[in-house]
Amino acid sequence: MDVFNLNPGRIVAGKYEVLYKLGSGWEGEVYKIVESATGIECAAKLFYPERNVRNRTAINYAKKLHQLRDCPIVIKYHTQERITWRGVPVTVLISEYVKGRLLSGHLKSLRGQRLHPFQAAHLLHALASGLEGIHFHGCYHGDLHTENVILSRVGLNYELKFLDLYDLGGRRNDNFANDICDAIRIFFDALGGQKHYAKQPSQVKAICCGLKRTLILKKFRSATALRLHLEAVEWD
Repeated sequence: MDVFNLNPGRIVAGKYEVLYKLGSGWEGEVYKIVESATGIECAAKLFYPERNVRNRTAINYAKKLHQLRDCPIVIKYHTQERITWRGVPVTVLISEYVKGRLLSGHLKSLRGQRLHPFQAAHLLHALASGLEGIHFHGCYHGDLHTENVILSRVGLNYELKFLDLYDLGGRRNDNFANDICDAIRIFFDALGGQKHYAKQPSQVKAICCGLKRTLILKKFRSATALRLHLEAVEWD
């Protein structure tokens, strides 16, 4: 089972009405729903059973959201429901619905499909600050890219939410490092990528380090170090 494609109007778990599909990923599909009794809008993530053996993926995801409930950049967990889809039990994770647009869509809508360096620095600062809080709790994102970041406010102060948090296993410090490198890659791409890199100011190149992982991690050993560096940059 690798697709649900719930139609608008379908009732889920006897109490939620499907409004429309928000997106899909490796683990499942996400829908905007409304609670019938209250009219409160939420998000529902339906997990593909083969990616949620013994309900472990859904439980781990719910526990991680709960652990990070004080991190503003993480969506808020509500509850879990179980439904039957074509005779197969399916877990549905209910969370807050965040208004906004994906970072990927925002960048595509811009003139030249890229940010000014000063704007991109504010975006990276918001990413670094969010990662700082997550890493403080001993967690990590695991797959940070422009399709996993939703913007609810842009400008001098970017307000972001991270979508999806992955449990990759392995050494935790390596996963922290991957998050830092992924955030800088988003910064690099938001500036127009390799095509425009040569003409970027020295402050940008000092952050991107040519996307060389060893240089990035030598300079930014933590999300906190990256945030502090951004706060100290003097722009021309």
